Amino acid sequence: MMIADHTESLREAERRLQAAQLASDVDALDDLIEDTALFTGPDGSVLSKRDDLQAHASGYQVMSRVEEEDLRVLVTAGTGVTLFLGTLEGTFGGERLAARMRYTRTWTLDDRAGWKVIAAHAAIVGDAPAEG
Repeated sequence: MMIADHTESLREAERRLQAAQLASDVDALDDLIEDTALFTGPDGSVLSKRDDLQAHASGYQVMSRVEEEDLRVLVTAGTGVTLFLGTLEGTFGGERLAARMRYTRTWTLDDRAGWKVIAAHAAIVGDAPAEG
C-alpha cells in the first residue's frame, strides 16, 4: 500500500476515534488504542489506555460535541501523526467543559489490526465558539 493510501486510512481512523469518543464507545476505543498507549492531558497529567476507557465506561467523561475544524495527517512508513483542532464539549467528573482543543496523536500501523494510537497530547487553545 502506498503512503497516500495510508494517509487516507489514518484520516479515517482518526475520525472513527472522534466518533467513538463522542459515543463513549469503549469497544471501538479499545480497538483504536494500543494497550500500552499513554496520553498527556491539558493539565499535564499522564493517563493510560485503561484510565481513558474507564473514564468513558463509568460516565466520568461524557462528550456532547466533537467538532473538527482542521485535521492534518502525516504518515511515514508504519507511523502516523494526526493533528486535530476543534471544539469539544461535555462533562468531566461532573464539571462542564467547552473548549477549543488541539490533539496531537501518534499512531502505529499493524497490518492486521490497522491504525492504533500509541501516544497523545491534548491542549486547550481557547474557548469554544458558539454552535452555528
